[in-house]
Amino acid sequence: MFELKKPSGSCLNIEEYRDKVLGCWTGKNIGGTIGAPFEGSREINDATFYTQDLKGNPIPNDDLDLQLVWLLAVVENGLFNINEKVLGEYWLTHITGPWNEYGVCKSNIRKGFYPPLSGSCNNDQWKYSNGAWIRSEIWACLFPGSIDEAVLYAYYDSCCDHCEEGIYAELFTAALESAAFIISDVRELIDIALTRIPADSRIARSVKIACDYYDQKKDFLEAREALVKDSEDLGWFQAPANIGYVIIGLLYGEGDFGRSVCLATNCGDDTDCTAGTVGAILGIIYGRSGLPAKWIEPIGDNIITCSIDTYGRNNQFKVPKTLDELTDAVVRVAVDACRQYPVFLNLGTEKSFVAENVKEMLRNPSAVVKRVWAREKYELSYALPYGTFYVNYENGPFVSEDEELKIRFYIGNIRYIEQIVTVRIIADDEWSYAPAKELVFVAKSGCENVSPVLTIKPANLSKPYYYLRAEITLEGRSDPTPITIPLQTRGSVNMGVGPCTYRSQDYWDRFNRIHAGFDCSRANQGIATII
Repeated sequence: MFELKKPSGSCLNIEEYRDKVLGCWTGKNIGGTIGAPFEGSREINDATFYTQDLKGNPIPNDDLDLQLVWLLAVVENGLFNINEKVLGEYWLTHITGPWNEYGVCKSNIRKGFYPPLSGSCNNDQWKYSNGAWIRSEIWACLFPGSIDEAVLYAYYDSCCDHCEEGIYAELFTAALESAAFIISDVRELIDIALTRIPADSRIARSVKIACDYYDQKKDFLEAREALVKDSEDLGWFQAPANIGYVIIGLLYGEGDFGRSVCLATNCGDDTDCTAGTVGAILGIIYGRSGLPAKWIEPIGDNIITCSIDTYGRNNQFKVPKTLDELTDAVVRVAVDACRQYPVFLNLGTEKSFVAENVKEMLRNPSAVVKRVWAREKYELSYALPYGTFYVNYENGPFVSEDEELKIRFYIGNIRYIEQIVTVRIIADDEWSYAPAKELVFVAKSGCENVSPVLTIKPANLSKPYYYLRAEITLEGRSDPTPITIPLQTRGSVNMGVGPCTYRSQDYWDRFNRIHAGFDCSRANQGIATII
């Protein structure tokens, strides 16, 4: 079915790989379905099997939906043309979910705050939450065993609607899931994934808590309580504790698929996400062929969506109808990627074989990972013909009449040995610009190319958003390149989401009556939970 190049060196057998990809999506559907009725619960649950009348279908889940959109972006643009801005545009076009960080992301992008600003601005409540790491499987499946590439693409994804701990969570799960294609030991996978996030991060701390309690042979309830206590300052629906619940499921489940997804569910909180991720990881390790039939039969192989636009103006988006269709689409992209980039683990017809030096690479992150950690959360990039231009906001793109805004300009990937760059602010307002509206710096290939600091003192603010116009010119050229620098008046925008009250509950009650399968009695943070 797939055109393959002749394997050389380390190889993952194509049929084994396909079985693992299908197992990933099957496990995702199983875990998401069993966890859905308990989403948002703060108490200990007692799930042992499905509690819904499923009628042969899984419960729809945004955890999978967004990955279908990412796959569409990859197919339409090519895997190696994907970045955070491309994913942001696909978000606006195809993702309908308005809740929490999803809504913040879309609102920010519409105002010119492209990723990573879309995840770091106006997002204090949700920047560390669960929306990113729950959708990391697509990158693991496209980069099996090439975990640093999976981590890079997980960053492109997660910075759309998260920053810092919210991003580290997806780096962790993407690394673990990618490594699971060639390593089956859960504890080794956890250790490998920990090397792809900062050791002092809250995500790493939660993972270590879960591991320590398991090693001390303490009950999973004690481990769960320790995670709850450690994340009290962050609150519920946040990534650190929920990643810890994933680890509880994986460790305390001790290889039993059903027990593992149920343990994650029984920890409470964002249960469809934790159980879905545990199911996906074990689905990769065991493959579809190794998953228990009793968990597969009640939900079948269909894909049912709930948060992407498959109608109206976007009806050109043909969602795969089954997990088999989705798996074949992923395998086609991965095979093509191996052909284009031969350092990836080869997908071939020979028996799977992974050399020890490849496994050693899994244990040692490349410079790519460290560069991901170093990426600024308050920075915009602009693709220019001769390189990439960056606008870095020292403390965010926020302005007020009581504080100064400090900005630096950078150029990366410049194609010249040496160039003088001029950045000119075009403004006729009453704001002050120091040292001047025009800054000059030298850019050299392979060097840190940075301008002097531009200090801006706003005046007479009357709008929530402002857009500075700037022109970039290289010495010897007469054609300046225009860019727009978005700013936001501090305190003028509120994108927080409050609890569901009578102001919104009436709508969800009506929605529930019209659309069977939605339970608004479990509505959380203003949005009905799908069960």
